[in-house]
Amino acid sequence: MERTTAVNPWDLGVIGGYFLLVLAVGLWSLRRGNRSTISGYFLAGRSMAWGPVGASLFASNIGSGHFVGLAGTGAAGGIAVGGFEWSGMFIVLLLGWAFVPIYLRAGVSTMPEYLGKRFGGGRIQLYLALLSLGLYVSTKLSVDMYSGAIFIQEALGWDLYAAVGALLAVTALYTVTGGLAALMYADLVQTLIIVVGASILAGYALGAVGGYEGLVERYPLALPPNVTGPCGRPRPDAFHLLRHPSTGDLPWPGLLLGLGIISAWYWCTDQVIVQRCLAGRSLTHVRAGCVVCGYLKVLPMFLMVLPGMAARVLFPEVVGCADPQGCRRACGTPVGCSNVAYPRLVLTLLPPGLRGLMLAVVLAALMSSLASIFASAGALFTLDVYRRLRPHAGPRHLLIAGRLWIVAMVGLSLAWLPVVEAARGGQLFDYIQAIASYLAPPVAAVFFLAIFVPRVNEPGAFWGLLGGLGLGLARLVPEFALGTGTCGSPGRCPPFVCGLHYLHFAALLFLVTGLIVIIVSLCYPPIPRQHLHRLVFSLRHSREPRIDLDQQPPKDGAGGVQLQDVEAEPSGQGAEPVGRGAGPSGPGGGALPPAPPPEDPVWSRVVDVNAVILMAVAVFLWGYFA
Repeated sequence: MERTTAVNPWDLGVIGGYFLLVLAVGLWSLRRGNRSTISGYFLAGRSMAWGPVGASLFASNIGSGHFVGLAGTGAAGGIAVGGFEWSGMFIVLLLGWAFVPIYLRAGVSTMPEYLGKRFGGGRIQLYLALLSLGLYVSTKLSVDMYSGAIFIQEALGWDLYAAVGALLAVTALYTVTGGLAALMYADLVQTLIIVVGASILAGYALGAVGGYEGLVERYPLALPPNVTGPCGRPRPDAFHLLRHPSTGDLPWPGLLLGLGIISAWYWCTDQVIVQRCLAGRSLTHVRAGCVVCGYLKVLPMFLMVLPGMAARVLFPEVVGCADPQGCRRACGTPVGCSNVAYPRLVLTLLPPGLRGLMLAVVLAALMSSLASIFASAGALFTLDVYRRLRPHAGPRHLLIAGRLWIVAMVGLSLAWLPVVEAARGGQLFDYIQAIASYLAPPVAAVFFLAIFVPRVNEPGAFWGLLGGLGLGLARLVPEFALGTGTCGSPGRCPPFVCGLHYLHFAALLFLVTGLIVIIVSLCYPPIPRQHLHRLVFSLRHSREPRIDLDQQPPKDGAGGVQLQDVEAEPSGQGAEPVGRGAGPSGPGGGALPPAPPPEDPVWSRVVDVNAVILMAVAVFLWGYFA
């Protein structure tokens, strides 16, 4: 099938129309929001309705890395990678019904800030902020840049780094408007574009192979030319979601347990996701947004994974290439060409105009995810790192520091690109999950225990995080230094280090970290109850004053900038906190619980019923494709 490499005026017109639409939405949203305060800039004034919350959760999750990575891993190994998306259907409900109520009642703005209030001391808050920023560079920014660059490289024939430079220029124009409110309203438009455009391409791709039945029949026969050994052959279990626990590429125990842990870290403790929920105007709106996002998570299997498998049927000599020389000729990368599956579909199957629409879809996904990461990284650096270094910095100073940090993160992401390009046999989504499996489970374990086990204290959490980090690095460093190898070319990493599947390793690391946290916590006194009101699940409805462990007495009569400090009226008269942060002082200086916004009981019941329906849909899908 002949490949089209150049976009024509129709395509350029559609792309230009997309940029004008997003710009119009951004300008409209800027008139509605207040970017001059820390809360207005980073949390959209906590005023967003359920629609933008749900759309922004989905758009922040579905970056260009999903289009390239899900389709590429689906082309290489079948539908099992879709389980990564469907597990999120359950976890996003856990976010809305268990974690977000604690975060809102705690009055926090970032995830490290929650651990700071829960445990005190400051070192855990700083550690989590720095780890999160490192994960953003290694698993989010650089991956999205790389996958978006693959699209531009395939469409325009540009060099990889020239394509990345173009993406950064576009993203800089997009993020200069600033503010979470602008990003979330733009995400609402971009989610519609992503769903419509990806649905059109999925129809073309599945139609080209004879529908789902034709895909089931033809995928096992999609062999590259001159294949002799097992390399390059489609997996016999390609259409099984749950695979053999020892020989499967994504074994079912790891898919259920290890993936559940990674999903819980991502959906329930990651700043990019939780920041959208903290911007909701009420808990019911947040939960409704989580349900909307859960329904949208049904789609990636059908809009990305199955079209990726269809690409292998249509282009077996490229997408299914097995030898390094052939892969280098086909796509310029010796470790495999499965990442070009989705771009090839766009450039080959679609007519002019629709091809431009799909390029706009990928740009929408890329720009949405990059802008979301930039906003969250700026919040983490500004509120959890820089404010500790400069406790007397004013709000304008903090906003400038956050924007400068975004520029620094772009440079770090560019430097990490060669690692992304060479990792995990060319399967981008596998790379993302592998990195997360080695570094995220300790964070998930500490958050889980912090919320559900009041006996856990600061020494236990700190040494659990450090112990888990050491174990994760003991696996991560040898694997990336020595390589896991590809089919027919085994890596040099010893089996006793790299032999355990990364999803199994994630489950083991979670358990070991949890044991460290509990054992060390039992060796130290428990945290008094007065410090835990509305910070743990069992005390989430408490109305007693709380004395925060992270409170620091002001020095020389001047305290650091807090969210409520910078949300006052300009005159300073009659100023009250706008957000749901700590309320006025109670006896002994404790924080009284903030008055929650009123909830409509009928609307709340409707949301609960939809959550049950969503769980039933998820169970059916897992059972049908298992």
